[in-house]
Amino acid sequence: MLKSLSERKETWKTIFLFLVLVVALTSPFHYAIVNLYPSRIYVGAIMWCPAIATFITLKIKGRKISSLNWNWGNWKYIRLSYFIPALYVIVTYVLIWIFGFGSLANREAITDWGKELGLFGIGTLNPTSITIIAIILIGTVEVIRASATTLGEEIGWRGFFIYELKKVLSFPGVSIFSGLVWAAWHWPLLVYYSNNVLLEFTTFFIVIISMSFIMTYYTFKSKSLWPAVIFHAVSNVYIQKIMPSLTIKIEGTEHWLGENGIMFAIVTFVFGLYFWRKGVKENL
Repeated sequence: MLKSLSERKETWKTIFLFLVLVVALTSPFHYAIVNLYPSRIYVGAIMWCPAIATFITLKIKGRKISSLNWNWGNWKYIRLSYFIPALYVIVTYVLIWIFGFGSLANREAITDWGKELGLFGIGTLNPTSITIIAIILIGTVEVIRASATTLGEEIGWRGFFIYELKKVLSFPGVSIFSGLVWAAWHWPLLVYYSNNVLLEFTTFFIVIISMSFIMTYYTFKSKSLWPAVIFHAVSNVYIQKIMPSLTIKIEGTEHWLGENGIMFAIVTFVFGLYFWRKGVKENL
């Protein structure tokens, strides 16, 4: 952290400039989603606003875009940034199945996957084989596709924002502050899509701040923004596409399921606590 008062003030000015730009750039697309139509075009545009805000901030401050951590980094952190979000989503849904909030193996989803991928009628493929092939394809091809949009967010949040915060805050401070901002930035989408606004706001903030601890840890350890890009994409794909499709919903338990569900908040909170302690112990 910076010790000079003048340097700290200058850093906070840079942070404020970045956040103002993020809000200004994002607001028209949030308005379009809420008042016009929730098109994926608008969502994609929103996800690139933090990157554009970063580029403008760097230009104003006379810093080069190349100053961001574009290097790929150690493959260890890339692998872990795939494994950890996949793990916490799988743990979430295993617990959902165990406690009876949903049932495993939605045959309709398997049928849809098989039809979409043209797998039905090929040799002796059974539903289990189709499921495995579909998960492999979605867990790779879809993650790559999702990375194109998560890259826009992560250039801003983990590529730039947390490094500015690191100049003035400790590891827990960086993780909590950036997590709060990151979660609050989603609020128009939460209001639009939520069935229970208060509950889903609570669970979403817990999830995002918990994820912030993990992603901040891997970003600082790897000195690269790419683990965060992969982590974000994998988390989205597994919690939005893979595991919900393998789960039969049970009426009355909807608030336990999905990315705004109670179970996901509990599991990510536990993971977040572990990485909080790990980051502090390693003096990040």
